[in-house]
Amino acid sequence: MRRRPLLGAIALAAAMTLTAAACGSDSDGGSSTDGKKTITIGFQGVLSGDSQQLGLNALYGVRTAIAEVNADASSPFQLKLVASDDGGSADQGPTAAQKLIDDSKVVAVVGPMFSGATKASEPAYTQAGLLSVSPSATAPALATLGFKTFYRVIAPDTVQGKAAADYVAAVLQAKKVYSLDDKTEYGTGLSGVLETELKAKGVAVTHDGINPTKDYTSEATKIIAAAPDVLYYSGYYPELALLSKALKDKGFTGKIASGDGSLDPQYVAQAGAAAAEGTYLTCPCGDANTDPKAAPFVASFKKVNKDAKPGTYSGEAYDATLALADVFKKLGTDVSRESVAGAFDGVNFQGITKTVAFESNGEVKGSNVFVYQVKNGAIAVLGNTTDLIKS
Repeated sequence: MRRRPLLGAIALAAAMTLTAAACGSDSDGGSSTDGKKTITIGFQGVLSGDSQQLGLNALYGVRTAIAEVNADASSPFQLKLVASDDGGSADQGPTAAQKLIDDSKVVAVVGPMFSGATKASEPAYTQAGLLSVSPSATAPALATLGFKTFYRVIAPDTVQGKAAADYVAAVLQAKKVYSLDDKTEYGTGLSGVLETELKAKGVAVTHDGINPTKDYTSEATKIIAAAPDVLYYSGYYPELALLSKALKDKGFTGKIASGDGSLDPQYVAQAGAAAAEGTYLTCPCGDANTDPKAAPFVASFKKVNKDAKPGTYSGEAYDATLALADVFKKLGTDVSRESVAGAFDGVNFQGITKTVAFESNGEVKGSNVFVYQVKNGAIAVLGNTTDLIKS
């Protein structure tokens, strides 16, 4: 369907301070100090809690894009950013969304990030006619729930789940897979696709779901008893880290794999290099740090964000922000919530992760799924699944 109009306390405080510094615009959202019009965009994401690094990755991508636009003398406007923390939680999502909705100057939002928070927030964005562009929410169902102002610049888990299953079956040559999810919107969406695809290939699948916990000893015992060739965890890195440690302590000899929610150096840091070593990670996102074409982005990102490196979702958030800026330019003086929401489905912007353009159902066109592996205590990209399966 084509869319039409109807985006720890200390860490958050630091992020908000950095955001303000990057924007370089006045506080009232009208005109900047050099007389240019100021356009305000929002960011909703996980800026506190165990998974906050994923949110900071995206926030810093947005800040980088904003800094570049604001430094461009030819830009007819300056951008200002307002950030709202949802903790990655469905419970906090609506409140975080409402903060941005209530700010009448916000004309579009980058986010939400996690699928559960997105599902909970989007009814409010739809009702307000406020465009939201997620850099990371991958649950397949999100595009089917009638959210008229929702877009994402990342492929859904119908794509990642199939690619992961292809890789696990063809390259890892698994005959038995233990599929464990965290019972979240994201986790169940990814595991559901993965399991369907694996079974279609004749792979034996054991499914289990467990709410995030601090002790995975009993789950590790169950996994080892099932004797799988591969454990695939559909969830986020804090829990995978604990699970990997428990599995190592109990002598698990199978392979460990997970999805984009676990693709962050914090996984290795929290699990410990020994427990994380060898883990496979899939993501419908490439690694900007190793892509020569993305070198200017990486340099800009480091400059804006005090030498931090881009992480998972940084490039997608950067592209989403610049795609919005492209729409603003084309709208000229007619930049409003209604005009932006009405124009975004026609965007065609060459980003660093992909060309940002959308199918008739609102899903982003053309995405690759990449495989990473922890090697010698660091996450290394192995390549995209299509090439890896062919080789």
